Amino acid sequence: MITSPKLPREHLPPGANLCDHCTAKCCRYFALPIDKPQTEQDFDYLRWYLLHDRASVFLEDGDWYLLVHTVCKHLQDDHRCGIYFTRPQICRDYTTDECEYEDAWTYDHYFETPEQIHEFAEAVLPKRPQQSLRSPRPEALPIL
Repeated sequence: MITSPKLPREHLPPGANLCDHCTAKCCRYFALPIDKPQTEQDFDYLRWYLLHDRASVFLEDGDWYLLVHTVCKHLQDDHRCGIYFTRPQICRDYTTDECEYEDAWTYDHYFETPEQIHEFAEAVLPKRPQQSLRSPRPEALPIL
């Protein structure tokens, strides 16, 4: 395990390896760009994504992404890559120049549940004829 404290990036000595102070966030998820949803069916697909465990959707700078929270199977207990010398090219191209080291990452919109996508779609899609501006009445909770 890493024993070094997590210092702010600007307090690290010049030339320090940022990964020595990190828990490898970049190896704990992947995000894929997806088409901007424009129809009810598009938003229904996003709802479907969010019905799966460990998936979320986010919007950043006008671009939409499917975020899958899953750990690389080669990430070791010390937060290092177990196949570093044979890692995929996408890993080789990744740099720490703009990584999420600081934990201050925010998104324009972040969706974790199908209900959030549904509400967002209601707000941004054109209303259908005879469609109320009000949200539908929620279903009654079951009596246990």
